[in-house]
Amino acid sequence: MGALAHLKVLDLSRVLAGPWASQLLADLGAEVIKIERPGSGDDTRHWGPPWLPDGTGAPTSDAAYFLCANRNKRSLTVDMTKPAGQAILRELAADADVVLENFKVGGLLPYGLDYASLAALNPKLVYCSITGFGQDGPYAPRAGYDFLIQGMGGLMSITGRADGEEGAGPQKVGVALTDILTGLYACSAVLAALAHRDRDGFRSGDGQHIDLALLDVQIACLANQAANYLVSGQSPQRLGNAHPNIVPYEDFPTADGRMILAIGNDGQFARFAALAGHTEWASDARYADNAARVQHRDSLLPLLRQVTATKTTSEWIALLEAAAVPCGPINEIGAVFADPQVRHRGLRVDLPHAAGGSAPTVANPIRFSQTPVDYRFAPPTLGQDSEAILRALGRSGEEIARLRREGVV
Repeated sequence: MGALAHLKVLDLSRVLAGPWASQLLADLGAEVIKIERPGSGDDTRHWGPPWLPDGTGAPTSDAAYFLCANRNKRSLTVDMTKPAGQAILRELAADADVVLENFKVGGLLPYGLDYASLAALNPKLVYCSITGFGQDGPYAPRAGYDFLIQGMGGLMSITGRADGEEGAGPQKVGVALTDILTGLYACSAVLAALAHRDRDGFRSGDGQHIDLALLDVQIACLANQAANYLVSGQSPQRLGNAHPNIVPYEDFPTADGRMILAIGNDGQFARFAALAGHTEWASDARYADNAARVQHRDSLLPLLRQVTATKTTSEWIALLEAAAVPCGPINEIGAVFADPQVRHRGLRVDLPHAAGGSAPTVANPIRFSQTPVDYRFAPPTLGQDSEAILRALGRSGEEIARLRREGVV
């Protein structure tokens, strides 16, 4: 039994931010019912190739993208534009602990599935709305997308090669990081709202509405870069793989590629200097402490690059790890999953899939001592659980068949 096995989640979200939050809740034991459009489902089912293969190796209609955020959920197809579909969703919401949705502001109001309507049915409900810009403000009506928010929220301005370098220019992060971070914030907010509701016993208090915006999350996660601006009044600039506040903390050339040096204190730098055959660096006033190294990075970094290029990546890692100097390779994703530490930690999880064969997924990184994550089932096929869920609501076989004929489910 997972830590959240007592909770029921109605997931009206799609694509990534909302599904990321609901998958985390599901991994922690919650029952999650994913609502999808009949005939098409979540948009990410179609964001391929690559496609999940079935038991014979033939491609299914589900893209790999869909697999990343929909494990441990049950799929129910419902057309919420139809009154009969709205009735099904309201019935599910009446007994749910959480509703997650990422429609545009006011998008669910015409269907009676907005917070006020569902809270009237179930005052205990925690209702989390994820939008691009929040429920209010001049941008509230706009649609929000991760790439757009990475640009608007400043992340791209500090990501990429510095001006004047080859390949300079703003870059987005290689995954939809704003969506992922928003999903994590959403899960934290939901758990906090549930803890508040249940502080005197399960369902002892009222739920509440959570207003979560991608733009707000992106700006909150600028972290030290936002603090640097707020303190100095100067907008941080792109530095490639370099760090604005720590030197040396970036990638360096080796005899057969590149490696990362992540030197976080002066003792580590002194040990690196000794291994590099330049003990004088550690006593040089320009480089002896981090503040000086940040100020004089332009003269120090070329010296380091000359030295690091004399040995292979593996030779440097062996030397530096033995001296407790933080370093590492720059792995392609294939090498990541072949890494002995990654294999030992079991970060690939293969789950039997309804289409035959298995669905590879990435393990949840949370490790509990008492309530471990339970990989109950693979991401579902479209509408895989519709009949079972509807029967649990008391619908007969004849009623379900009629709902299918009418395109409700």
